[in-house]
Amino acid sequence: MSWIEEIDIEEAEGELAEMFAELTKSRGKISNILKVHSLNPAAMGDHLDLYMTLMFGRSGLTRMEREAIAVVVSAANDCEYCVNHHLESLRNYEDDEEILTSLATADGLEALEPRISNIARHAEKLTSVPGAMTESDLGELRAVGLSDKDILDLTMIVGYFNFVNRIAVGLGVEFSEDEKRGYLND
Repeated sequence: MSWIEEIDIEEAEGELAEMFAELTKSRGKISNILKVHSLNPAAMGDHLDLYMTLMFGRSGLTRMEREAIAVVVSAANDCEYCVNHHLESLRNYEDDEEILTSLATADGLEALEPRISNIARHAEKLTSVPGAMTESDLGELRAVGLSDKDILDLTMIVGYFNFVNRIAVGLGVEFSEDEKRGYLND
C-alpha cells in the first residue's frame, strides 16, 4: 500500500482499532491515505478532523468547488492518488468530461465558467508559485462572489491538499480502482 510499514485493520489495537472501526462505520471503508497514518493514530485523527472541516464544514464554497480545488492542486503536484480519489468524488457533482479533464490536468482552466475558473486558477497558482501571490489575486475571487471567509476556506483547502499530496507522493501511497468507490457520504 505504501513504502512504509502499515498496521493492518485486523492487527490494530487500542486507539487505532477504535479509529479504524469508527472510520469503517462512518465512511464505509478506510482510504489508503489514512492507512498510511496507522503508526501515528493521533496524527490520523487530527488529519481526518481537518479534512472533514474543510471539505464538509459550512462554507460559501460548494462541495463541487472544494473537490475541484482538491483535483487541481493534486494535478499541479503530480499526485495521482489524490487526483483519482477526488476526481471520483467530483463526478458526483460534475459530469462534463471536458471540465473534468481540464481540472484533472490543471490545464485549460481559463476556459471554464468564471467562478470555477477563478477558483481553480487561484488554487493552481498558490500551489505552483506561492511566492508570486499578490493581494490583487484576491480581487479576481471577489469579482466572482467569494467572500473573505470563502477565500480563507479556499486557501486552507489548497494548503491542506499540498500537505496531503506530499504524504501520498512522499510515502508512495498507492491508488487502486477499489480505492475510489464504496465510501459513504462522499
